[in-house]
Amino acid sequence: MKQYINPDNSKTFREKTKKVQELINTALYILDKFGIPLDNTARRLEKMAISFLASGDIKNLRDFVSAKDLNSGYALKTREIINFVNKYFSENISPGSYDDIRRKDLKLLTIAEVVLQSSPNSATNDSTRGYSINPTYAELIRQFGEKNWEKSVADRLKNIEPLNVKLKRERQISKVKVTLPVGGQLTFSAGEHNDLQKAIIEDFLPRYGFGANVLYVGDTADKYLYLEKEELEKLNFFEISHEELPDVIAYSKKKNWLYLIEAVHSSGPINEIRLLQLQQLTKNCLADIVYVTAFLNRSKFRQFMTEIAWETEVWIADNPDHLVHFNGDKFLGPYRKD
Repeated sequence: MKQYINPDNSKTFREKTKKVQELINTALYILDKFGIPLDNTARRLEKMAISFLASGDIKNLRDFVSAKDLNSGYALKTREIINFVNKYFSENISPGSYDDIRRKDLKLLTIAEVVLQSSPNSATNDSTRGYSINPTYAELIRQFGEKNWEKSVADRLKNIEPLNVKLKRERQISKVKVTLPVGGQLTFSAGEHNDLQKAIIEDFLPRYGFGANVLYVGDTADKYLYLEKEELEKLNFFEISHEELPDVIAYSKKKNWLYLIEAVHSSGPINEIRLLQLQQLTKNCLADIVYVTAFLNRSKFRQFMTEIAWETEVWIADNPDHLVHFNGDKFLGPYRKD
């Protein structure tokens, strides 16, 4: 059976007994076959698994055959789930973390209806509401270990679209394709911030980039969506893992200009403080720096206009053929101190 959690990846998992580790990996195997997406951290998977086991009163491998469900009258409140996992799975979860059970640990399971709420029409923060395994899934759990179990699961659930398929479809639908100036494509997750980054790459750089290549761009779902680490290192750029990275970095070999571009949707223009940070971080850079703040439209620009630092540029996506220069005595270009 696949090991979904490696002890090397989770301190709490490593500290558990071998039997509990096997129980958790078995629970994740079952959830995998039920179509629950498991693309998460080891600790998050661990907590989902033990909350699932608590919802069925499963304390060891032998208990799968007698897993309880909502029809049996069994349901644990979130605080009771914490007590259960602390007692049986060597956890030390604070009682004050009860809301994390609902919002994080059981979230995917309740969305997929593998785990049901005892009073689904009650308020979101109803402390009397319990959680228990859906009888349909509990029946399959009780059959776990029987011959052709996976086929039985597939047959029984054939009319239920798995959550991992639903989420995959939604993610594909909500992706934004971006074409790089030098060819090739990126795929952003949907959102106004990423729409603006798409405009920066497809509209700003072809107009004002002097043949610039994109060397870095982050996505709201993937901080390092595109990264040319070696090229940045050649320019003596600061450590790419630094939290102060701008949204888009591009380099024009023709001009030896490095563009540091902030895409502003709700916050983050290049103000005087941000400019000083970037100047300090790039003090050893071999290229001349061009600082650009980008906005989707003029109304958004007006919200931040008084914050923009001098010696920087502003570009507005719905007026792509114009720049606003905060450089005083010059137009687009790096502002040298000599």
